[in-house]
Amino acid sequence: MSKPTDVRPLDAFLYFLPVTTRVPLKFGPETLTSVTCARVRLRVGTSAGEFCGWGETPLSVQWVWPGALSYEERHEALKSLCVRLARAWSGFKCVGDAMQVGHAFQHDQLPRALAEANAERAGREPIPWLAGLVCCSAFDIALHDAWGVAAGRPVYEMYSPEFLNEDLSAYLEPRQTFAGKWPRDFLVFPRPNALPAWHLVGGKDLIFPTDEGERPKDGYPVLLEDWIQRDGLKCLKVKLRGDDAGWDYDRLVNVGQMGLGNGVEWFSTDFNCTVSDPRYVNEILDRLKREHRRIWDAILYVEQPFPYDLESNRIDVRSVSARKPLFMDESAHDWRLVRLGRELGWTGVALKTCKTQTGALLSLCWAKAHGMSLMVQDLTNPMLAQIPHVLLAAHAGTIMGVETNAMQFYPEASLPEARVHPGLYQRRNGQIRLDTVSGPGFGYRLQEIKRELPEIISI
Repeated sequence: MSKPTDVRPLDAFLYFLPVTTRVPLKFGPETLTSVTCARVRLRVGTSAGEFCGWGETPLSVQWVWPGALSYEERHEALKSLCVRLARAWSGFKCVGDAMQVGHAFQHDQLPRALAEANAERAGREPIPWLAGLVCCSAFDIALHDAWGVAAGRPVYEMYSPEFLNEDLSAYLEPRQTFAGKWPRDFLVFPRPNALPAWHLVGGKDLIFPTDEGERPKDGYPVLLEDWIQRDGLKCLKVKLRGDDAGWDYDRLVNVGQMGLGNGVEWFSTDFNCTVSDPRYVNEILDRLKREHRRIWDAILYVEQPFPYDLESNRIDVRSVSARKPLFMDESAHDWRLVRLGRELGWTGVALKTCKTQTGALLSLCWAKAHGMSLMVQDLTNPMLAQIPHVLLAAHAGTIMGVETNAMQFYPEASLPEARVHPGLYQRRNGQIRLDTVSGPGFGYRLQEIKRELPEIISI
């Protein structure tokens, strides 16, 4: 079965956009001070002609590939994988809707490209699957955008039987649960045009005036209290170490007291995969409940304390989720791992467009069908990457808004996009706004964004 809106990838064009942070961002044991954003223009063919879509993803090395190898070796390996994927997308002989083509690529071409890349790295630490997904996501997002552009429709209006060739039972199990169900059945319409914004409190962020650290004089806030007051923040996500209980507890108390004293209503805790024993998290939570009940009450959920390779680390986490909702992030590569996480006691899923638009939608549908809660988490998305990220949150029905922190770490990177979509790149009254996002595909309004791109990467 096929439809006139079906697309076939023709060729992919890849750009690398370097971005430097204004202050460092700590990820578990590593610190991010710069990132390369992979931007993709994907040309597709339909029965009506040829069309282009765009996608972008930060290649956040420290998040996708933690390890002992040097940053530069991992960084160059990811860029090389993007080039390899551009070749694979350019030669991908597949016709269908965006879900079909995206799913087929991830189950055929991506494993092959990753295996080839790692074969060339024989004797070196292999590129992990999560990193492969992140590299692929820019192409997959561009595919969904091109599909919408070709049809002349916003892409979230197209996840229905009018445009899709197969229902969710073609992708998800148990099939009987998803027979006759479409992604649209699990999405929110009409989308809200304002979302509560979560601010990230990184491990190196300054809380008090006496804290030591970088203080750029660039007109943007540095201290947490100044951020809260300027942006009217109500939600703070606190990065923790996961291997220093005293530091983690003190950090939660300090951020909690600062936040509550300035009108913050909700907190989340992010241990970034560094915890191996649930007792570590439980003891921190229980102590907070005894000694700082207001802070404990305001913790909305706990995010990914445990190693992201869920299949190799099958930890029963029910003792944690009995205390607070427990959300998978790095572990939630796809719906099958979401299913395994639910069996182990996880209660929610933190979706990310950087794991591909196709995969995020399938995980969303599986999780909602099985009573799991949702959040949409940031990969510090600047520029074009911010738009699909926020649209996913608006249509997902999250428990509380969306995490959005590129304006903290590299606000100047998104100035051309912010002139067209000002509400997406600044937080005011604790919210971001997406009123300006409109038109086919992801509604980038790209023709209005005056950004000079670097040279296309040769593939």
